[in-house]
Amino acid sequence: MGDHKNIQKLSAAGLLISLGIIYGDIGTSPLYVFKAIIGNRLITQDLILGGLSCIFWTLTLQTTIKYVIITLQADNKGEGGIFSLFSLVKRKAKWLIIPAMIGGAALLADGIMTPAVTVSSAIEGLQLIYKDLPTVPIVLAIIIFLFILQQFGTSLVGRAFGPIMWLWFTMIALLGLIHVMELPEILKAINPYYAYHILTTNPEAFLIIGAVFLCTTGAEALYSDLGHCGRSNIRASWIYVKICLILNYMGQGVWLWKLQGTHLGDVNPFYQLMPNWFLIYGITIATIAAAIASQALISGSFTLIAEAVRLNLWPKVRINYPSEQKGQLYVPSMNWILMAGCIIVVLIFEKSVNMEAAYGLSITVAMLMTTILVSVFLMRKKVPKYIIAIFLLIYGIIELTFLAGNAAKILHGGWFTLILGMVLFSVMWAWYNGRRIRNRYMKFVDIEEFYPLIKSISTDNSIAKYASNLVYLTSANFNSEVESSVIYSIIQKHPKRADVYWLLHVDVTDEPYTMEYEVDHMIPEKLIRIDFRLGFRVEQRINVLFRKVVEELVKSGEIDITSKYESLKAQKIPGDFRFVVIEKILSNSSSLSFIERLTVSYHKILKFLSISERRGFGLDSSFVSIEQVPLIVDVPDPIQMKRIK
Repeated sequence: MGDHKNIQKLSAAGLLISLGIIYGDIGTSPLYVFKAIIGNRLITQDLILGGLSCIFWTLTLQTTIKYVIITLQADNKGEGGIFSLFSLVKRKAKWLIIPAMIGGAALLADGIMTPAVTVSSAIEGLQLIYKDLPTVPIVLAIIIFLFILQQFGTSLVGRAFGPIMWLWFTMIALLGLIHVMELPEILKAINPYYAYHILTTNPEAFLIIGAVFLCTTGAEALYSDLGHCGRSNIRASWIYVKICLILNYMGQGVWLWKLQGTHLGDVNPFYQLMPNWFLIYGITIATIAAAIASQALISGSFTLIAEAVRLNLWPKVRINYPSEQKGQLYVPSMNWILMAGCIIVVLIFEKSVNMEAAYGLSITVAMLMTTILVSVFLMRKKVPKYIIAIFLLIYGIIELTFLAGNAAKILHGGWFTLILGMVLFSVMWAWYNGRRIRNRYMKFVDIEEFYPLIKSISTDNSIAKYASNLVYLTSANFNSEVESSVIYSIIQKHPKRADVYWLLHVDVTDEPYTMEYEVDHMIPEKLIRIDFRLGFRVEQRINVLFRKVVEELVKSGEIDITSKYESLKAQKIPGDFRFVVIEKILSNSSSLSFIERLTVSYHKILKFLSISERRGFGLDSSFVSIEQVPLIVDVPDPIQMKRIK
């Protein structure tokens, strides 16, 4: 934890790490943004200056002011991202779960599009050297290699990301600067008049604004990676990154200046900035930078899913930790879903110019959702209401304009990300609401009423001993109650005699790395409840955490877990532990509305596809019993039968 805090402070190492893992997406945007703005339009002075002005002010208003200055204030104990932000504000209103889920689904959809767009844009540069080279197989090979690499962890490769991205940004800045020096008057594009002019006079303004938006697509990832680098390092490194990006865009503008009155065709202005002898080196660096950008988005998607699982917004999935490095995790199911999605994108659209039509729509939606959540965060911070209103008005107008511009892409490929985002949102919605519906029908009983019976069962030698220590997971939030299914399991289903009964409850906190626990000796040395308070970024290894707590209780003399069997007791051998996991099954019911029945059915399918409670909580399978208990929704009509004999 100490190393993490050191990285968060402003330092040369922190700045280098920021360059390596935060700016991959936004840093590789010069590969395709200006090409998308020009498209098949006639190249004019208005289009060049207007495009450059739009890029400059988008990076200033959207990335610099909204994200780097304002949104980075919303850090949750040093962590960022839409779910961290949601955790900060969720107590303000229940409906905030909707923008959080929409934003999360949009970011996952973006994680599928980004590798395909960036890698394709980089590799297509090879066609300047080898005209008839088929790029699709190369792009697919790089993408597949990237996803296969994930399972081994990226900590070693990650150390090289910073220097490589520094080389990338320095290269694009120098390439742009050389051309800007040929025509310094291109810098007048900084004047916002040119942006205003192109957007009010050009009949294709919405299509242009949709292309311009691509220059800021990495801003959301910038906020998500707050925990890896810290606010100070992000803000300081962004100054350098923004200068490099603006210089490169200006350089592309100078090159296009000479082509006024013509059409761009398949030419990419980015690669035209390079001298012929440098092309192969430039394309190589661009490809590596594109791979790094993809890696950052993939890692971000894993973190997003892990948070969603712990906040009960996504089905339980297997999460691996391939290295000891903080934040390094691997979600196999998500990895292969992302890989399949990227391959489909490449096969459907083939060229980056076609992918650009589908790109940007989802991230605009994510940014709008962040604006809503940040507004609530500012309210929580007691920021004056008129300032919040100004923030909402300005960014509401900007992002709705971008959304309208990107909506024009729906028929040209945007439909793909729209469907993708809707499917991902439906999974979150069904999992969250299906769980709520199920919990609505769970019955809780006053546990104190059963204290005498639990004591009696524990000492009743006529009942075969089930385990020395019997452990139940409970969702009851209060010590005074427990699910009726737990009592049913101990007393009726199959009376279970144990020396000590344990109740474990896990509460996911709004903070990222909380690791606390409380112990309540409900019946001294017979019934003990442990409440774990774990942050939404903490791995829920209940088996390991429970063992640690028991060790501490034994050390402090609060509990004796020595086996009660005479032969084992003589050797002071600890008693055995057995976990009982009760799976509650909700059957369809006529008392549920049509929407609720659909939600429950969808939830059942997702539960079938997800990992079990046992694996989700990291319990050792050799010491776990699974018991299924139906949740009765409807009270059946009383049965009346007539005895005839």
